[in-house]
Amino acid sequence: MNGNLNGAIAVVTGGAAGIGKAVASALLAAGAKVSILDKNTAGSPAGADLYQTDMGSDDQVRAAFDSIGQKHGHINILINNAGVSYPATVEDGPLEDWHSVFDVNVLGYVRATRAALPYLRRRRGASITNVSSCTATTGLRRRVLYSATKGAIEAMSRAMAADFLHEGIRVNCVSPGTVDTPLIAELIRQAPDPAAQQEVYNNRQPTGFMVSAEEVARAVIYVADPAAVSTVGTVLTVDGGFASLRLFDS
Repeated sequence: MNGNLNGAIAVVTGGAAGIGKAVASALLAAGAKVSILDKNTAGSPAGADLYQTDMGSDDQVRAAFDSIGQKHGHINILINNAGVSYPATVEDGPLEDWHSVFDVNVLGYVRATRAALPYLRRRRGASITNVSSCTATTGLRRRVLYSATKGAIEAMSRAMAADFLHEGIRVNCVSPGTVDTPLIAELIRQAPDPAAQQEVYNNRQPTGFMVSAEEVARAVIYVADPAAVSTVGTVLTVDGGFASLRLFDS
């Protein structure tokens, strides 16, 4: 990947940890100039510009993108990744929590895209990549709220692709399976039986192991690359066969 995106101006929301950090690191390795928007920027990869930003705040998101735009003059790549999890059935949690999760996971992408568009439009061949989840298309227990937000992101991505294609802005989506991130590691650690919990996460994927954040980052780099001119309005799945394979004996 080294040098493929040399000099590109890239923005990653939620880029300080997990998938976002892996994406930001991959962009930096490919030669891009990377800005990270995150509520907590501690742990961000070295070399990135950091903007402590609450993706639920219109003013903070707009200010961060305006600062990036003023510094670089344009944006080539936007990676919408920031999000929060919320284990729940449809009966669980006050509606205020549901509004809050939608506000970050869905409207956070809307805020970032709206703020980035004036700067994306300054360069032909710009791209937007939205990070979704396998939960958008596969039913998992106690993931109703999170799944709903990710389903919205996938649908939104296709519609955005149709809206912006004539402007030369490609929009795509990357949908990971269960990713081996610090968040998952902490959930394993907190489980009554950590070994059993890790096996549960591994066995969600027919491959028998979790997806690495670095593999998801490679998928993001591919769809964001301006050379991928025919990749538009697609959902690239990186899930170890989670959504499509059922390894039953015939």
